[in-house]
Amino acid sequence: MSALSKFVVLVCIGLFPQLILADKQKKVFEQLENFEQKKIRNLEPWDVAHVFGLTKVRRPSDWTTSKLLSLPVPKTGKQMSCLAEALYFEARGEPIQGQLAVGEVVLNRVEDPRYPNSICKVINQGTGRRFACQFTYTCDGKLETIHERKAYEVSLKIAKILMTTHERNLTKGSTHYHSNYVNPKWSRKFERVAKYGRHIFYRQPRQVSLR
Repeated sequence: MSALSKFVVLVCIGLFPQLILADKQKKVFEQLENFEQKKIRNLEPWDVAHVFGLTKVRRPSDWTTSKLLSLPVPKTGKQMSCLAEALYFEARGEPIQGQLAVGEVVLNRVEDPRYPNSICKVINQGTGRRFACQFTYTCDGKLETIHERKAYEVSLKIAKILMTTHERNLTKGSTHYHSNYVNPKWSRKFERVAKYGRHIFYRQPRQVSLR
C-alpha cells in the first residue's frame, strides 16, 4: 500500500465517526422539521401566527389597530363571540387599551362569585328587565346589528388576546366601568382604579352589594 493510500485510509478512519454523527443529526433535523410542518398544518392561522411570535407584545400599549388588522382572524366559539360582541357595542372606537380594559371587566366578573360564571352569562345578566341589564347595549331597545366589519374584526382579535395571552393588569380587578358623561350612584361607593378613553373603571368592595 502506498504512502498516499495509507494517508487516505487514516483520514477516512478519523472522519468516519464524525460523518456518521453528521448523518444522524441531519436525519434528526429532518424528522423534527417534518413533525413541525405536520403540527403547524393542524393549527388555525391565529395559532400559527402565535408560534412565530406575531401575536406577542411586551405591553398592552404596543397593540395598535394596524397590527391587529395584520393578524389572521381567529376561530371563534360561543364565549369568545359573546366577548367580541360586547367589545364591539361597548367600546369600538376606543383606544385598544380601552377595549382591552372593558374586556377585563367581563373576565373579572366571570371569576367573581357575585356574578355568573361564564362570559355570555355575565354579559347578558339582567337583559330583558328594565334597568337591570349590566351592559347597556343589551337592553337599549336597539337591534345588535354589526355594520362595521373591520371594527368587529378587531373586536374578535382583542377577545382572542384577552382569553389567551393578555395578563389582565390594566384594571386591577375592576368589575365596573362607566362613560365619562354619566355618574351612576355606585361610582361614589366603589374604588376608582383607572381611566382609558372615555371609560372610568372601578373595583367593587366585597362588603357592598348593588341590591
